[in-house]
Amino acid sequence: MWQRSVCVGLVALALGYLCLLGPELPHSPLRHLSASLLGGLRRARSLEERVVAAWQAAIVRPARRWARVAVGVNACVDVVLSGVKLLEALGLEPGDRKNHAVLNSRQDLKEAFAHFMEKGAAAERFFSDAESFHHIARTASEFPGAQLYVGGNAALIGQKLATNPDLKILLCGPVGPKLHELLDDNVVVPPESMQERDEFHLILEYQAGEEWGQVRAPNANRFIFSHDLSNGALNMLEAFVSSLDEFHPDLVVLSGLHMMEGQSKEMRQRRLMEAVASISDIPTDVPIHLELASMTDQDFMSNIVHQQVFPLVNSIGLNEQELLFLTQSASGPHASLTSWSGVPDVGVVSDILFWILKEHGKTAERASDLTRVHFHTLAYHILVTVDGYWGNQEAAVAAGARAAGTQACATETIDTSKVFLKAPLEFVTSQVEALSKISLNPDEPVVHWHREGISFHFTPVLVCKDPVRTVGLGDAISAEGLLYSEVHPQ
Repeated sequence: MWQRSVCVGLVALALGYLCLLGPELPHSPLRHLSASLLGGLRRARSLEERVVAAWQAAIVRPARRWARVAVGVNACVDVVLSGVKLLEALGLEPGDRKNHAVLNSRQDLKEAFAHFMEKGAAAERFFSDAESFHHIARTASEFPGAQLYVGGNAALIGQKLATNPDLKILLCGPVGPKLHELLDDNVVVPPESMQERDEFHLILEYQAGEEWGQVRAPNANRFIFSHDLSNGALNMLEAFVSSLDEFHPDLVVLSGLHMMEGQSKEMRQRRLMEAVASISDIPTDVPIHLELASMTDQDFMSNIVHQQVFPLVNSIGLNEQELLFLTQSASGPHASLTSWSGVPDVGVVSDILFWILKEHGKTAERASDLTRVHFHTLAYHILVTVDGYWGNQEAAVAAGARAAGTQACATETIDTSKVFLKAPLEFVTSQVEALSKISLNPDEPVVHWHREGISFHFTPVLVCKDPVRTVGLGDAISAEGLLYSEVHPQ
């Protein structure tokens, strides 16, 4: 590290000396020497430092900014603690690793936790036994080192947006006394959103390399579970939509559809149809962003895609698990892929994102409003837009990636000593078509390509070496990307 600092210092001194001698040196040799020295200075910096410097130049505010953003409808209090330590405190020992769509017992809990910890993948599940869940929740909230935070995708997005003093935020969801206390003062909660008891979600975190029995986590992540009836039934959706008449938002952010998985199939189907009717009441000139989350029921995901939810929204946000599940549920490209192996292949991801907008997005022949997808995974982000509908997306994708690095490390700005570049330095933009092969340049880290009227913006993420907190990272990323996005009036 000190050798690089000395090198940078010497190059800077040489440049200063050249500037002093400038009038006495011929113009062409001076320019050549300066260019060579500047090239040496760039090479002396780490890849991470070069990416950060390039982001600083790329991240500019849009010409037209949001002033009022309405967010709904899932909100709760997150209890965050070590997953391994909680399971040990509950007397649960490591054993079989098995995925469960719904957790019906402590046995299901420990098997599902071990299953996803081994993969290093995020997951969220409903715990069906109310009495058992409340006992586990009480143990978790009283556990030494447990921390209580704002939770729920909608509340987390609202909380992140509220840090911008120029924005007015409306949050509609089941808000209890503890959550109301935790919310930013800039967040307005309508009276009909207030309830006497908080909904608690348990966030079991694990670190990279952490072990539990035979399981070793390949990277840091978390396993989330709850017995959440208010959010599970989307109780606040109608109140949310009715509150928009008075609030007059520039942007609506919607999340919580995944919470309905804990309901019966009949209840879920009925509630989804009611949700579609409510969303249809939102004025068509107000863009809607839908934030997806972890799901396990392919029929339910297929219904969300096909039964008029996707065509009603302008933008969606999702991660690699949700993207793969979506294409499996709706028979999209690469649907036979059962899981990702390491960093998701950029070409495969690009193919699925292209299919989402080509098959379900806005076209001259299709009555759909969907024109934007923000994909985020640990190593990189891609923003995909139908041409002509969104602006400032280079800044938006870079801002989202920057937010990932700062939030995971709990720093105000990117500390390059605490992060590393994990994205592939070379990749192809499709695995089904003969598109281009791209080599990543850290000095120009936002890569742009086109495919049949659809634009792709790719940027790497500077991954935190020792993440402080992984919960809500995707929500912060989507919020930041939206903050820097500009929708073109049609």
